[in-house]
Amino acid sequence: MDSSTGRTVAWVIGGRDTATFRRLYAKVQHLENCIFYTDDWDAFAKVLPKDRHIIGKSHTVTIERDNSNTRHHLGRMTRRTKVVSKKVEMIDASMKLWCALTTPETFQQYQETFLSIFM
Repeated sequence: MDSSTGRTVAWVIGGRDTATFRRLYAKVQHLENCIFYTDDWDAFAKVLPKDRHIIGKSHTVTIERDNSNTRHHLGRMTRRTKVVSKKVEMIDASMKLWCALTTPETFQQYQETFLSIFM
């Protein structure tokens, strides 16, 4: 997550293991002049460059809040759901839609289209 904009930069779908985190890091390692703030999970220390990695809960509040909001608003992220597909493609599509709709400019475009149809 970009702390200055609050926008999600990248995500991957998988277990909470080092291999999954390596896939996530592969998506963001090209970013320059950024610092990675994480909690004290071993995979972070194994993968992230030490000079760009800061461990501590004080800088992870924004991402934890975003994770909580995503789980709250996307029922497919909860356990034992029978209502929706858990296929990787559907989860990824839901994440793309969620990220788009939580961007005010994008949401406004969808809202105007919706209102023009029903008003």
